[in-house]
Amino acid sequence: MRLALDEAALAARSGDVPVGAVMLSPDGTVLATGHNEREATGDPTAHAEILAIRRAAGKLGDAWRLTGCTLVVTLEPCTMCAGAIVQSRVDRVVFGALDEKAGAAGSLWDVVRDRRLNHRPEVIHGVLADECSVLLTAFFRDR
Repeated sequence: MRLALDEAALAARSGDVPVGAVMLSPDGTVLATGHNEREATGDPTAHAEILAIRRAAGKLGDAWRLTGCTLVVTLEPCTMCAGAIVQSRVDRVVFGALDEKAGAAGSLWDVVRDRRLNHRPEVIHGVLADECSVLLTAFFRDR
């Protein structure tokens, strides 16, 4: 999570909402990182999780399935990111701060564990939640 927090800080420096993500391989090594780049790129899909998923899949070559991988992210994934997590077959999602306005991993919705879907990753929440929340609160307070 500390590496994800470092990524989040990079997002804040470029004017993006400070969210960072890290994709870990099944053996726990870092496959890819990402941070929000919507403002920097003008791409509405450039969320930290989406970028980490894309980069991890690219690193694995022709394998789009991220089976056995863990996504660590500073903020609870939104519905778009939760859908991408399910579609990419990530096994585990670890996140810090809850997102009660747009969270889709247990707060507002629970897309990642919806029994109607074909894949349901394990969800672990609250990891360094205070540190993750402080970064987001400071960013929006300054706006």
